[in-house]
Amino acid sequence: MLERRRVFPHLTVKQNLILGAWHPRAKEKLSKSLDKVYKIFPKLETRSDQLAKTMSGGEQQMLAIARGMMGLPKLLMIDEPFLGLSPMVMKDLIKIFKIIVSQGISILFVEQNVRLALSMADRGYVLESGRLVIDGKSEDLIDNEKVTKVFLGN
Repeated sequence: MLERRRVFPHLTVKQNLILGAWHPRAKEKLSKSLDKVYKIFPKLETRSDQLAKTMSGGEQQMLAIARGMMGLPKLLMIDEPFLGLSPMVMKDLIKIFKIIVSQGISILFVEQNVRLALSMADRGYVLESGRLVIDGKSEDLIDNEKVTKVFLGN
């Protein structure tokens, strides 16, 4: 059962990562993918034999993202990546997301912190009660009156 940060708590960091390479193409490139993930997340390499449940929330979040990358995605969909994390860990994750995008992997964020999400994104899509209410370039949405109204009720 996956809990909290969506890691397998009773498996090691490396075992969690290997599970991410579940399809044949990813299995073929397992070693290369591990090297790539460890370059982006060096702390995971030093903790490869550690049980996931003994890691901090931020470390578990990084492990979950790294495991997703092991599947060689073109798109990562990440739900509430900053929930419950310290500002320092949030800054680290923002840097990591920029690295991931620079490698040609798109990221779709589902995030309640609209200002933070838009500050990282090229485009934004604002949903209210499951319906699209506004979309556009992030730079146009970040101070948009309608976006403020939807999220702040003003």
